[in-house]
Amino acid sequence: MKVLVLAVHPNMEQSAVNKAFVEELKGEPNITVHELYKEYPDEVIDVEKEQRLLEEHDRIVFQFPLYWYSSPPLLKKWLDHVLLYGWAYGSTGKALHGKEFMVAVSAGSGEEAYQAGGSNHYSISELLRPFQATSNFIGTTYLPPYVFYQAGTAGKSELAEGAKQYREHVLKSF
Repeated sequence: MKVLVLAVHPNMEQSAVNKAFVEELKGEPNITVHELYKEYPDEVIDVEKEQRLLEEHDRIVFQFPLYWYSSPPLLKKWLDHVLLYGWAYGSTGKALHGKEFMVAVSAGSGEEAYQAGGSNHYSISELLRPFQATSNFIGTTYLPPYVFYQAGTAGKSELAEGAKQYREHVLKSF
């Protein structure tokens, strides 16, 4: 299985978590790590290139820090520009049908904050629902997300273990 990881962080070099996750995946022969902010610093997206990358892989992973209960802005722009009518959806838009889709997020708060009664009031599953809806709309199979909590306070050992668990999750057969 070929896996495409779209790593989306505007300051990847300063992100302990997302940088560690990217580094953990880069040694895997069947994983392509594609850093959107590095690829498109001017945010001008090469739609045909992105569509070819998606077509060449079996599993698509969106990796990003949870920003205001959503993704960084370049990922939203990428979605708007790449997942086009007639290609990704619509009566002839079946390019991604049958592929697998996964979200991997880092969250600043602990897991207890992401539940009813928690400080964020919603579960991660609820907050990621738009990505699940997108997956359904484009005909991919939505896989369980990977979530790394306490991103802002994780120590080296937690980060190393989280990166290892992330790699295993991305490669897991569901």
